[in-house]
Amino acid sequence: MLTPTVITDFDRQVPEDTKTATFGLGCFWGPDAAFGALDGVVRTRVGYAGGTKPDPSYEIIGDHTEVVQLEYDPEQLSFSELLDRAFDEHHPYQQSGKRQYQQILFTETAEQYSQLLAYLDDSEFSRERINTRLEELDQFHIAEDYHQKFNLRGKRWITDAFAEADYDDSAIRESPAAAKLNAHVAGHDVSVPFVKQTYEPRSEQ
Repeated sequence: MLTPTVITDFDRQVPEDTKTATFGLGCFWGPDAAFGALDGVVRTRVGYAGGTKPDPSYEIIGDHTEVVQLEYDPEQLSFSELLDRAFDEHHPYQQSGKRQYQQILFTETAEQYSQLLAYLDDSEFSRERINTRLEELDQFHIAEDYHQKFNLRGKRWITDAFAEADYDDSAIRESPAAAKLNAHVAGHDVSVPFVKQTYEPRSEQ
C-alpha cells in the first residue's frame, strides 16, 4: 500500500534546478494529469493567466483562462517536448468561444519564445492559421485548493497517506509524488517506480 514514507522519500529526491512552462489547454484538470505523467516533469499546479483581473477566482475569473503550470528538469525534458504534449492535448485550428477555456501557449523567456517559433516552423502547423494564442506570460494566479490534483479527490488510499505524512493542501499541490499519482489515477502511463508498482487500495472507500 501507499505509505507516507514512500511519498516523502520520493519528494526529497527530485531535482531542484527546474524551469517552468505554462499552457492554457481548455479545462485545466486534464492537462494537469497529462503533463504530470511525463518523465522529467517534477511538479504541476493549476491556475489562471492571460487576463487583466488582479485577483481571479473560479467564480469570478474575469478575462483570464484556466492554465496548467509545470516545473520540469531541463536535463531530462526539453521545452519542445513539452510543446509536443501541448499539441497532443488540443486542436490548434479550433478555439473556444469562452475565454475561460481558450488555448494559449505562454512563453516566459525570450528563449522559450524562440523555441516556440522554431517548433512551429518545423511542424505541420501554420503560425498564420492556427487559432491557438501565443502570448508572453505576465502573471500566474494559483487556483483554489479543490482544483489542484483533482483526480486524487475521493481516493482515500492516496489522500490518507498524504495526511499521515502531514501534507497540507499547498504541500500536496507542490508534491512531485502527488503529480505522478494524479496522472496515474487519471489513466496515464507513469514510469515512476513507486507508481508502476500499482499501489491500489484493498477496498476503495
